[in-house]
Amino acid sequence: MDNSREYRYLQVFHQVTRMISMVRDSHQVMANIVHSLPELLAIDACTIRLLDQASGAFVLGAAAGLSPEYLARPDVDSRETIATAASGHPVAMRAVADSPHRSFREAALREGIESVLTLPIAFQERVIGIMRLLTRTPREFAEDEILFSVALAEQIGIAISNGRMFRQLEQQVDFLHELQSISQLVNSTLDLDRVLQTIVELLPRSLRAQGCTIRLLTPQSNDLVLAASAGLSPEYLDRGEVVDEKNTIQALRGEAVAIQDVARDDRVQYHEHMEKEGIRSLLAVPIKVMDEVIGIIRVLARERRTFSQTEIDFSLAVAEAGGSAITNARTYRKITLLFNQIEEHERFLANILDCIRPQLLVVDRQGRAVMANRAFLEINGLQESEFLGMEYGRLCQAVEGNPPCPMQQVMTTGRMAISVQQVQAEDGTRWYERTATPMTGESGAIEFVIEIIRDITAQRRLEAEQAERSKLAGVIEMAGAVAHEINSPLFAALGTAQMMEGDLAGSELEEDIRTVVRNLKTISELTAKMTVMTGYSSRDYVGETRIVDL
Repeated sequence: MDNSREYRYLQVFHQVTRMISMVRDSHQVMANIVHSLPELLAIDACTIRLLDQASGAFVLGAAAGLSPEYLARPDVDSRETIATAASGHPVAMRAVADSPHRSFREAALREGIESVLTLPIAFQERVIGIMRLLTRTPREFAEDEILFSVALAEQIGIAISNGRMFRQLEQQVDFLHELQSISQLVNSTLDLDRVLQTIVELLPRSLRAQGCTIRLLTPQSNDLVLAASAGLSPEYLDRGEVVDEKNTIQALRGEAVAIQDVARDDRVQYHEHMEKEGIRSLLAVPIKVMDEVIGIIRVLARERRTFSQTEIDFSLAVAEAGGSAITNARTYRKITLLFNQIEEHERFLANILDCIRPQLLVVDRQGRAVMANRAFLEINGLQESEFLGMEYGRLCQAVEGNPPCPMQQVMTTGRMAISVQQVQAEDGTRWYERTATPMTGESGAIEFVIEIIRDITAQRRLEAEQAERSKLAGVIEMAGAVAHEINSPLFAALGTAQMMEGDLAGSELEEDIRTVVRNLKTISELTAKMTVMTGYSSRDYVGETRIVDL
């Protein structure tokens, strides 16, 4: 190799190396190289294709000097040429017309290509792509040109790998920020529907995808049920069960599943529906909580793409954060439902208690009020807010002459106790019967005391009235008996006096006998009153003595 060519190679190598060192985006690196090499190496066109790990095919990364029709052909080259380049060896073809691969030969001749040099692009002894140098005039690639091109391809491999790593680092940083943002959003609420909708809307946006679904396993039947979706039509969502799809089965086993081409992958069941919806690629990841899979997230893209490991890891991290948020939201929903049930039961119990006419009071073993019905609150002029926690001593105050409140007796003996309290009210004396009953816990200790307070004033007054009636009946009976006993001698004395009154007419004793007759008649009237008496009243007599006033 002469000095001029060596110098030119050094210039080309320097320019390519300088260009590579200034650019971090691998796509920009490839674009700069394919547009610069034709002039630097005196060739007509250049292409770079990268190896797709999922499909094993070489996918176009950048090209210059060639028509879109040529670049879009399905067959890149003969399998032998691709295999040789993939093994790390350059392949030089002076005359394309001699190629045994018909489709490549015809396409190249239509494009006017005469010679091709295919070079492996490697990084750390691993082929990551191929670079092609193409000329429209026949050219015999010299050994030094091939060696130089191989060295150049190695630098390109380093540049592409560095660009990929730089992009991955950038992507990881972006994903970390997005993961933090999504985690904050899903953990900022305990509304399960909002948590799910946040995930299905933000995750595909971060992955540059168009659709997302979340399906959760029901705790009772373990069925896989669609819980949230975004970016997908109702017709697609209603296509049928997906639990038998291989990608779903793998995800439910805890594996992430990335499918580049859903149309040709047997892990997808509804190919027709996928095509109609325009879906090309799919990523399914499990939603885990403490190593237990509770559902799956599926991200759907409308362009064919390969999900990188960084994107898969990001999706798994979002699914994990979502799993915790979903569990918290489910727990909150259960707690809310439980509280609603408790409140409903409390309202039901309160309605029942309020229907009880006697006053009802419940106190705990420390003597603090915990419950009362409406009758108790209204009679005592209390609001529930001021009543709760009130000391029992304020609700049942011991008064001199009354027996003690029954709760103390219940707490001492552990048995039901009854106490009758006398209270002075505006309408007079009132009597209340307080019946206290213990409520024991599992250990047998008293937890609460239920006290029923009945107003027995009417009963006491009726008893007093009945006693008064009995007393009146006794007095009346006694008066009738006395009158009967007096009448017999009285009538005899009155008859004798009246006979004497006729015999003593005109004598000095006439007036005296008339007085006797008059008094006997008065006594007769009194005994007559006594026999028909239905009531009486008392009046003071002499000293502290009271007598019956007829």
